[in-house]
Amino acid sequence: MSGIPARLEAVLAPGTPAHDLAALFGAAGNELYLVGGSVRDALLDRSIADLDFASDATPDEIEAIVGPWASELYLAGKRFGTIGAIREGQVHEITTFRSEVYQNDSRKPDVVFSEDIEEDLSRRDFTVNAMAIRLPANDSEAPEMIDPTGGLVDLQAAVLRTPLDPEISFGDDPLRMLRLFRFVSTLGFAPDDAAVAAVRRMHDRLDIVSAERIQGEFDRLMVGDQVGPALWGLVDTGLADEFIPEIPALELEKDPIHHHKDVLAHTIAVVEKTSPTLRLRLAALFHDVGKPDTREFGPGGVSFHNHEVVGSRLAKRRMGELRYPKAVIDDVSELVFLHMRPHTYKMGWTDSAVRRYVRDAGPLLEDLNKLVRSDVTTRNLKLARQISRRIDELEDRIEELRQQEELDALRSPIDGNQVMRHLGLEAGPQVGEIMDMLLERRIEDGPYTEEEAFALLDEWKKE
Repeated sequence: MSGIPARLEAVLAPGTPAHDLAALFGAAGNELYLVGGSVRDALLDRSIADLDFASDATPDEIEAIVGPWASELYLAGKRFGTIGAIREGQVHEITTFRSEVYQNDSRKPDVVFSEDIEEDLSRRDFTVNAMAIRLPANDSEAPEMIDPTGGLVDLQAAVLRTPLDPEISFGDDPLRMLRLFRFVSTLGFAPDDAAVAAVRRMHDRLDIVSAERIQGEFDRLMVGDQVGPALWGLVDTGLADEFIPEIPALELEKDPIHHHKDVLAHTIAVVEKTSPTLRLRLAALFHDVGKPDTREFGPGGVSFHNHEVVGSRLAKRRMGELRYPKAVIDDVSELVFLHMRPHTYKMGWTDSAVRRYVRDAGPLLEDLNKLVRSDVTTRNLKLARQISRRIDELEDRIEELRQQEELDALRSPIDGNQVMRHLGLEAGPQVGEIMDMLLERRIEDGPYTEEEAFALLDEWKKE
């Protein structure tokens, strides 16, 4: 394979999807190229989940060519020139050569098709994603690397540079400004100075991009290995102000008398310490967003009373505006609300305190404990050890109680129907209040029998 790195041979070998598709397109008189992230990741020895291709064939022609070969076609992107061919569970996207340009007042790009691979590559986001491999229609020809914008050089230098002037590239699709920092996070590459300067000038253009597209790009950024530098880039360029203004707001004005740590630096450090799961990283990002609104100065210094309550509300509102699924919003906002809970038990963990903590955390328990541990970024080693021991003690107490009782399913020994039958009540708020009372007894005193529960009902009836 002349001119093609050996690491790509497995991707292009006979019997592979790339080889088979090239033959099909060649037989139809069309060209086929492996493009974009597929080429980049292969050159970086990264795993390739799905292959992306580009062709001079029109969307209708692509559909006709791959239809008999694919087990299923995904046509949702056809109006943008993309046909998804699914074979053996793997998705292969084939897109007609194109360029995308946003109008000043539009949230959707205008798609213009092209007949030239180099024009197509020049309109892509970054040079490391603007490389292609022309796939031969038969084995007598060799694949050919197409790199009109110097992507190989930038790949070697680990630099993110736009193929055209960055103002043109970001003007074509303003989401690329956020994607710049997504690749900082996921690839560990450094953004080109010209690209960063363009984001500083143009960040308000992100306003025309839909919340759904922003959310999808931001999610990828949040689970990257270099999430810290990426978040700093969003703040420093002003891009964060366009879709998560609560985060740059954490850079509180320093007070010369009441010293307190930089909440923004602390927040980014907490995100970096958490494991790369979306729910936990988002909770870490939002866990202190209530501090600017709750900051108070007193004789003992600065305080942020109830910042977890305010922060939970702010996180829910911001994530709602970014169109996150309700389940994700609820989980993240609840983690923010609960993240201070372990610090309220400085005198030790009684059985009832442990039960209440487990009940309140529910299925978020493991993530909550991870968030609390990650929240310790103090340079005071004595304080850090104290907090760590407190969480160790909590987790030990949880495990001890789990061995003694059904801790993860805290409930009364009788249900609402039994309560109604025993007391002759109809369904309504009063039954709910009684069930709360029975659950409170379970949390405070531990497991008890049905007979004891009915005795409590009798006492309630007398009162």
